[in-house]
Amino acid sequence: MVRTALRVILEAEADLEVVGEAATGAEAVSLVRSLAPDVVLMDVRMPEIDGIRATEQILATMAEPPRIVVVTTFENDSYVYGALRAGACGFLLKRADPDELIGAVRLVARGDSLLFPAAVRSLAAAHTAGAPPAAPWVARLTDREADVLRLMATGLSNHEMSERLGVGPQTVKTHVAAVLAKTGSRDRTQAVIAAYEGGFMKKS
Repeated sequence: MVRTALRVILEAEADLEVVGEAATGAEAVSLVRSLAPDVVLMDVRMPEIDGIRATEQILATMAEPPRIVVVTTFENDSYVYGALRAGACGFLLKRADPDELIGAVRLVARGDSLLFPAAVRSLAAAHTAGAPPAAPWVARLTDREADVLRLMATGLSNHEMSERLGVGPQTVKTHVAAVLAKTGSRDRTQAVIAAYEGGFMKKS
């Protein structure tokens, strides 16, 4: 029922096309590899293999993997955190309204991440015991890169960070790329998780 509802909503948009639908995690991995979609809506709980393992397999085996958004019932689901750490670019609640769903798909298709600061913070707190020691990469951040990472953790876009820091958008983009490289992150969501797990947010 959920898959049907998602398909109906997305297919009503002229700029979006649903190219496949899977009932199990294994089927999802197979279809993604054969169809090479731009965006995948991945349920975190599926038969055979769950959304975390499916996300890991897709990202590990495809040269140009799609942007993966995990779909869940509860924002504090431990599966969500696992999927984000595995490389999903964000998550969406099943109760999201049609405009939120469509906006999310378009957002990640452009290369952005679905970053909900409060949710990521609470998920990280629930999965990080005590105050973690600072990771080695923390000391390698420049002062401006540290500023950018803090602002990323609040969910600001590159344009918003540009205005806040008083620098050009291209400069912010360069700093974001450096932060991703130094934290070993695929995207902004993983970088923010690394910031919490690596003791950066506690330290800063």
